[in-house]
Amino acid sequence: MSRGCRLEVKNISFMRDSQSARKGLMKRLFLLRHAKAQPADGGCEDFDRTLMLSGMQDAGAMARYLRKSGCRVELILCSSSARTTQTAELVLQELDSEIDYRESLYLAEPAKILAAVRGAPAHITDLMVVGHNPGLEATATLLAREPVRRKERARHEALEEKFPTCALAILDFDIGRWRDVAQGGGKLVDFVRPKDL
Repeated sequence: MSRGCRLEVKNISFMRDSQSARKGLMKRLFLLRHAKAQPADGGCEDFDRTLMLSGMQDAGAMARYLRKSGCRVELILCSSSARTTQTAELVLQELDSEIDYRESLYLAEPAKILAAVRGAPAHITDLMVVGHNPGLEATATLLAREPVRRKERARHEALEEKFPTCALAILDFDIGRWRDVAQGGGKLVDFVRPKDL
């Protein structure tokens, strides 16, 4: 099966990996920040903030991008807040996946996000976490290896510059079990922001 997601803005060549080449010895992690939500105000708890229209449009565009690129996600671990739930549901309109809503991922720090990732079933090859900043950005930065090539370095620099709402980082790990995910062990194969779509 061919997989696809954008390198920089237009290059999807890294997704030419066949399923058999990745089977068993490769895990792909998708880290998706929720889309733009209503601003916090005195009348609404942070947990209950919903997406703005622009956020719904960005999440829909990101979901279509994933589908058109041939990405496959077998399991989504999603913070149970309103804005992350809405973002994940828009992804599910384009991708067929199981989903697990978790209160522990609400405003989670990297240690909690890593614990959730490491606890994923070994048979899952493609895993997505839908969550919040600053934890999601810190997790992506923590897991990404030092860049080897120029394009990977450019993605790394964009990630370090800003992880905006509805941004997506995709990391590949040469491991057979999620529990073996380690700091600096992931190749940052893609970093896509709504403005790139």
